[in-house]
Amino acid sequence: MKGLLYKKWYLVLAILVVLGAAFCLFSPAPKVDYNTEVKPILNKKCISCHGGVKAKGGFSVLFREEALAPTKSGKPAIIPGDGSGSEMIRRIKATDPEDRMPYKHPPLSDEEIKTLETWIDQGAEWGIHWAYQPLKEIPLPEENAWAKNEIDRFIIKGWEKLDLSASPEATKEQLLRRVSLDIIGMPAPDSIANSFLKASDDRAFERLVDQLLALPQYGEKWTTMWLDLARYADTRGYEADRGRTIWKYRDWVIKAFNADKPYNQFLIEQMAGDLMPNATDDQYIATAFHRNAMTNDEGGTDNEEFRTAAVMDRINTTWTGILGTSFSCVQCHSHPYDPIRHDEYYKFMAFLNNSRDEDTEAEYPLLRQYASEDSLKLEQVRSWIQQTSGEAKAKEWNLFLKTWQPTINSLLCDKFENAALVSSWYAGIRKDGSCRLKDIQFNQQPQLQYRYITWKNGGVWTIRLDSLNGKILATVPLENTNGSWKIKTINFPQLQGKHTLYYQYANSAMKSFEETGVLFEWFRLSDPFPGAGKPGYETAFANYQKLLEASVQTTPILIENNNAQFRKTQVFERGNWLVKGKEVAAAVPAVFNPLPTNAPNNRMGLALWLTDQRNPLTSRTFVNRIWEQLFGTGIVETLEDLGTQGTTPTHPELLNWMSYQFMTKDAWSIKKLVRRIVLSATYRQSSALSTEAYKKDPYNRYYARGPRMRLSAEQIRDQALFISGVLSNKMYGPGVMPYQPDGIWNSPYNGAQWIQSKGEDQYRRALYTYWKRSAAYPSTVAFDGPGRQVCTARRIRTNTPLQALTLMNDPAYLDMTRKFAYKIMSAGKDLNAQISYGYQRATGQKISDKSLQVLLTLYNKSLASFKADKERTCEMIGVMDEHNNPPTAAMVVVANAIMNLDEVITKY
Repeated sequence: MKGLLYKKWYLVLAILVVLGAAFCLFSPAPKVDYNTEVKPILNKKCISCHGGVKAKGGFSVLFREEALAPTKSGKPAIIPGDGSGSEMIRRIKATDPEDRMPYKHPPLSDEEIKTLETWIDQGAEWGIHWAYQPLKEIPLPEENAWAKNEIDRFIIKGWEKLDLSASPEATKEQLLRRVSLDIIGMPAPDSIANSFLKASDDRAFERLVDQLLALPQYGEKWTTMWLDLARYADTRGYEADRGRTIWKYRDWVIKAFNADKPYNQFLIEQMAGDLMPNATDDQYIATAFHRNAMTNDEGGTDNEEFRTAAVMDRINTTWTGILGTSFSCVQCHSHPYDPIRHDEYYKFMAFLNNSRDEDTEAEYPLLRQYASEDSLKLEQVRSWIQQTSGEAKAKEWNLFLKTWQPTINSLLCDKFENAALVSSWYAGIRKDGSCRLKDIQFNQQPQLQYRYITWKNGGVWTIRLDSLNGKILATVPLENTNGSWKIKTINFPQLQGKHTLYYQYANSAMKSFEETGVLFEWFRLSDPFPGAGKPGYETAFANYQKLLEASVQTTPILIENNNAQFRKTQVFERGNWLVKGKEVAAAVPAVFNPLPTNAPNNRMGLALWLTDQRNPLTSRTFVNRIWEQLFGTGIVETLEDLGTQGTTPTHPELLNWMSYQFMTKDAWSIKKLVRRIVLSATYRQSSALSTEAYKKDPYNRYYARGPRMRLSAEQIRDQALFISGVLSNKMYGPGVMPYQPDGIWNSPYNGAQWIQSKGEDQYRRALYTYWKRSAAYPSTVAFDGPGRQVCTARRIRTNTPLQALTLMNDPAYLDMTRKFAYKIMSAGKDLNAQISYGYQRATGQKISDKSLQVLLTLYNKSLASFKADKERTCEMIGVMDEHNNPPTAAMVVVANAIMNLDEVITKY
């Protein structure tokens, strides 16, 4: 009986084994994920020959329809459902080196081949890259006693991969310095710092964060980050690199951050503030974001070429800075790694190609901001026109007074005879010379306004219709302006449709045919000033005339072309702007969400698309950028590229959760985002590094310790100003020029010079330092500040001897060091107390006995040396002191050493 039972059990076991084998044999293989398993193989091994740039053999793996299409052989390389029968698999398995793929490269591994074959067997389905997938609410990982908010729960989940655990919380002193540098870019004011250090309740750190977020210095710190993206500079770039007055845009950004302007509104105003209903001056100034592009006003350049270059810069800035996607390569060909087609670059370009700017020397269009008394006149003129001609006309004339738009730039003139496009800026005509202005759209306007300058008496301007011998439309005596630009208005025949104007200049008083008689800048076709004959007309018209040429402050802005000046957009064959292909209309790449319903097909529609909740890139990119600012590395390290060639996110669920929260629950509030991150337990950890943690996670990508990184160039300067007690809290205004050695600037053509600022202006935050693209401030360059020729998505930190030499020897830092030395010496009569105070002020930490002894030794050695050398003493303290002050010189040396400590230039 017992043996029979054993036999039955053996039989059952045998059946189970057979069934298990059958299950393994016939059960389907696990589903292969295209994004994480297939796409990395294709990008690494296939796409350089079979992608957007090349499609050798007529085979491309970039888009599914291309991959499944017949190749040059007439047969498809991929047959969904039949991996072994697909030519692609046969070729990667081939042993003949002339037949095997990748050709003349190492073969795929068995595991890679199996992945691709299984993927084809399962239907060769393409997937949407993780960064392009819509954002949605994500369930939170389980709660944990250590976690202070939701961020920590995701971080703890990530630790499971490497068996990591939390570091202890940083000390109050460390947290104070860390969060102050992160939120306001410099140490906290003494009153706030002391209040936090004395507090003992659980909410002390939260109060500290809220106090820092409320300070005006918050906006200054975060504006520094944004200006890299906006490629902000006080000059225009290229060879001449002339000055540009655009600092009001920088001030607008500071105010926007301080007001916690929602990020979606922040973007909309910068992309299309001019298209908002009843746009304010601030909304116009916001559009200077895209006027920060370089312009080339060197004589002899092609204005259309550099206008086009500026438009392309706007495209690339939008994608790199706002959408975290590499896009510039699509200018020449379809994207080699991401599903974006060549013509989609130009469809996107059509959104940005219709603005009024044309690479003019004057940087038109400009927002003209009047002095207070003239602002009142402007409102009176606007009110007059509204009463006499309605709201639409009031807006039209108001826009013209505030921008001189729409006008026709004289740089569009051509067919010069004894005339020239002077420095590519203005149409200049000599005696008996001529030029033409072609394809002007007329709509029965009875007046012509023009801005001109002449140094001659007796000049006559003749305007002819459609040819040099055509009908004379006007003969205009040109009054000598004595070298000043003037705006004049003449009556003009009412024409309809598109015509070409020919300009002729004559002056019987001029003897030379080689001397320029007149320069024109712009022309405007218009109706007469409204309300003629009505009571009050003379006053309104007089105010209008005064406002037209009033002295104003100007800022380059964006304004959309009107219908008569609309530009069509064409594909550039192989990216060459001179070789135009098919015409395209404005549209976004098909792989992304479409424009919102009823959104206009212009920059406003583009702005609404950028901030649409169906667009996952805008929120993901910005949240990743804020994380990088606080932790040193983004969740996706490549801030500039969240595409398939970018790095894989370390915590994709956390990034998606924060991005969804930021966009929906937080209503795009940047302060709420920053607050949530810095209040996490993850952020509050000590940055001390253990050997075990270093082995497991050397770069702290899983955040089992606090952030530790060198400060930015601006933070290093601002902190030094604060420590030395000379920091100016003055905000806004034109860029300032702190000390800089002679010879740094070499300004061809314009002779611009660095003129050192006086008083407190030389001690203002680095944010306000005048930024010349071809010669940025030297210490900023030494600490990895960009040139800002183009959008900089992230600064790469370096460590070079120049950085130490800058802090030790740069006269600007030496000046701050001297001020710091005097501040140290004012802390009391005891030397130990003085040095201890200096160390704590600079590092935020109490000095150890060991460090104190090192600095005391340095002081005493320096004191002995200076006592023996009066000249060196005076050199060190920066003045010829008849009393010879070796103690002060020795303290300068100590202060210099403290300012160079790793604890000072590093956030830890």
